[in-house]
Formats: sequence, C-alpha cells, structure tokens
Amino acid sequence: MRRTRTSHALSLPAVLILVWSIAVDAALPSASDTRPRIVAFGDSLTAGLGVQAGESYPAQLQRRLDDLKYPYRVINAGVSGDTTAGGLRRVPWILKNEPELVILELGANDGLRGLSVDQTKSNLRQIVTQLKEAGAAVVLAGMKLPPNYGEDYTTRFEAIYPALAQEYHLPLIPFFLEGVGGASSLNQADGIHPTKEGYEIVAEQVLKVLKAVLSERLQEP
Repeated sequence: MRRTRTSHALSLPAVLILVWSIAVDAALPSASDTRPRIVAFGDSLTAGLGVQAGESYPAQLQRRLDDLKYPYRVINAGVSGDTTAGGLRRVPWILKNEPELVILELGANDGLRGLSVDQTKSNLRQIVTQLKEAGAAVVLAGMKLPPNYGEDYTTRFEAIYPALAQEYHLPLIPFFLEGVGGASSLNQADGIHPTKEGYEIVAEQVLKVLKAVLSERLQEP
C-alpha cells in the first residue's frame, strides 16, 4: 500500500541542525539550579508547537512535580520535525544536560513519513543504549499511527515500543497521546498537535508512569 510520506509530518524543519544548537543552548541548566534533571527528549509534541512555552507538556509536568514536592527540574529538549535519526544525532547534546532521567518521545515523524520500521527501531535502540550507558534512566513513550497507513505497517510500527521496553526493562507510556489523539476539542487545527488542555492530559499520563520511577529513585541510598 502506498503511503503519504510528508503531508502529515510533524513540522518538517528547514534548518534542523541550527535548531538543535539553539534548543540545546537554551536547555542547558544554570549552575544555580542543582536539582537532578529530567530531560524531555522528543519532537514537536514535546517542544509544544503551537502553544505557549508554559503550556507544553514539559512545563505542565514541571508544575505538577513541584506541587507534589518532587525535587526535579524538567528540561524541554523537543525539536519540531525531529525523527529518530535526528534524535540519535542529538544524543551528545542531550547528555550535556547530565540528565538523571530522560523521557524519550520520538518516532511519530518516522511513522508519518512511512520510513523503515526496522530503521526506526534501530535508531531508538541506539538512543536508549547511549542514554543508559551514560547513566540516565529512560522512560519510553509509545506512539500510534492513523489507520490509513495500512494494517501491516501500523502494527509493526506500534510494536516497536513495547518490544524495546521489554528488551531494555524500560517504564513504558503505552500511547503518549492516549485520550488526546483524534479528539478535535483537545487538538489544534492541524489535528496533530494538542492544545493547552490536551497537553494537560499528556502531562498527567506521563506523571502516572514517572511517579513510580521517581519515588523508587528517591528511596535509593
């Protein structure tokens, strides 16, 4: 089945390399903030395309962690248009933040462009390996695709995330946009990117998985 590879992509970047350096320089933590760092590593769904900076899911997650007295700083390292290949190239910049934990949300653009499922899985595997080797814990965010991409492709694509979570013993967010994807009232006009209210739901879903991970880490000697 022929698949459209560009019309649904999440904000294709014209100058992605330049955006990387700008995003990472902005994300690098100040010396005065000594809290352990959670890096939200992803594409436009993490960056918060189309909403105010304070309405993105990392910003809303930060406020919820503050409310719950978790002493962590959330750094938004989302780059609009990023693929898993782009994410793999960005890993050294991500590690400059010295993250204790990384929320990995990548792959949607690969799927929407109909890229190789095997290559997407390989890229994610390499990202996870490099992050873990650097000492960062990883929470993996699962993705799904619209049905028009064909049953075989969507099934194989969506199976990437639980397979990697099992292989690397990672906490898994089964579907990053659960309860938001496909809901017109929670998405912007493009039907892809959540509104402020949509990101509020996303942040709560991330928090459900994150709380167990953080509570365990805070109990470690």
